[in-house]
Amino acid sequence: DYVYFVSYSGLTVKDISDFRNRLAACDASCHVLKNALIRKAAEVFEITVLNDLELVGGTALISGKGDPAAAAKVIVEFGKANDKLAPKGGYFEGALLQAGDVKAIAELPSREVLYSMLLGVLQAPSRNLVSLLNAKAATILNVLNAYKEKLENAQ
Repeated sequence: DYVYFVSYSGLTVKDISDFRNRLAACDASCHVLKNALIRKAAEVFEITVLNDLELVGGTALISGKGDPAAAAKVIVEFGKANDKLAPKGGYFEGALLQAGDVKAIAELPSREVLYSMLLGVLQAPSRNLVSLLNAKAATILNVLNAYKEKLENAQ
């Protein structure tokens, strides 16, 4: 579903293993590949937008299925703790991602939270209509009760 590219030069084997374990928790995997092999795979699969991505130095490819924000969060959080790991870019839904895009994806809420936010937006008009109708009915009821009390007090 998504592919991220990161620079990893200078990381220890222990750090890379820790990074891979964190990625595995969110159904993503990390593979260290030569830049020429990445370019050849992009050529074979006819992903021409990857030609615009500058791949220099050591590159690790992170790929996975499902929520792309979870893997991006792992990349950014691990990069904060260890400055030797940094996003280079990625590929998602036919579009080329720059390093800033990966960081922006990491800042997004999870897919479930986004679904709940969308559901709230979709329910808002009907909830507002019911509240408005209820308020109008309550206003009429209050006027009738006041009139009834006025009649009872007059007698």
